[in-house]
Amino acid sequence: MSSNSSEANLSSPKEKKSGFDFFQFLYKYGTIITIVVLIIVFSVANPSFLSVNNLINILRSISIVTIIAIGLTISLSVNGFDLSIGSVASLANAVVISMFVWHSQSTVVAIAVALLCALLVGLLNAFLIVKVRIPDMLLTLATMFVIQGVALTYTRSATISENMIMPDGSYSTGTISEIFGKIGQVPFIIIIMFAIVILVHIFLTYTKHGRYMYVIGGNQEAARLSGIPVNKYKILAYLLSALFAAIGGIVLASRVMTAEINAGGNYLMDAVAAAFIGLSVLGAGKPNAFGTFVGAVLIGILANGLVMMSVPYYAMDIVKGTVFALALALTYYKMK
Repeated sequence: MSSNSSEANLSSPKEKKSGFDFFQFLYKYGTIITIVVLIIVFSVANPSFLSVNNLINILRSISIVTIIAIGLTISLSVNGFDLSIGSVASLANAVVISMFVWHSQSTVVAIAVALLCALLVGLLNAFLIVKVRIPDMLLTLATMFVIQGVALTYTRSATISENMIMPDGSYSTGTISEIFGKIGQVPFIIIIMFAIVILVHIFLTYTKHGRYMYVIGGNQEAARLSGIPVNKYKILAYLLSALFAAIGGIVLASRVMTAEINAGGNYLMDAVAAAFIGLSVLGAGKPNAFGTFVGAVLIGILANGLVMMSVPYYAMDIVKGTVFALALALTYYKMK
């Protein structure tokens, strides 16, 4: 009897492995399948969709979303959630342009000041979440409005650009450096995006610090009992989240060469969508840089294709929301 039972135990795993799990397949490849379907549909509708220029345009268009979403991905890795990334991007966008236009600073100084301001926001978020223990979603929702208000106050609710009219009636004399203007152009904007995705992927996947973050995100108490400094890594996560949001805002500033009112706020929901869609890419089941990039690609392809098909702007959100829901349904529905 014991031999029969042992044979049954040995054979049962093989039986499970030999069967094809259709829903597990969709969970792993649902997002990629959606991307392929969209490419086919848009290519049939407009053959120029697959042109090299258009593909480069898609990569350029998703660069800022991807960079900002990578920061959110890091906060998600410790089971956090940073809703202030859009406002931080707006603040960095305003500060870096103002350093040029209002204060005639160099490129290094302008970027450094913008990054410093963002890191202060990240430090504030981390302190209130880790030490005061305010729930992260509620806290970052509050700081989102606060930082948005700070950015509007700093810019006097006006667009910052070269030769703008100052409050005293004079014109600004500062100019934006040519070197800074190169950051937001092809191929540099795409190179920056890929570099960030690769670096964060290596950090989260192959370093002990990234693995510690995943352990904290999986079970914070178990991580604490294992000797992992949980608070230290949560603080690091929110600092990196703010840092990448600021980089996104700086790249946006270089791309348009002005600081628009609440410019980064438009990227919040797309960044959130990219990060959450990417959770299950290739069956990862956790926040990851590669999955976030794939989620951003889905968003970029969808937006670009809808424009090429001349879909009215007021109907785009309906189509985008439907496709996002389909992608999430394909990737998250699994048989129990």
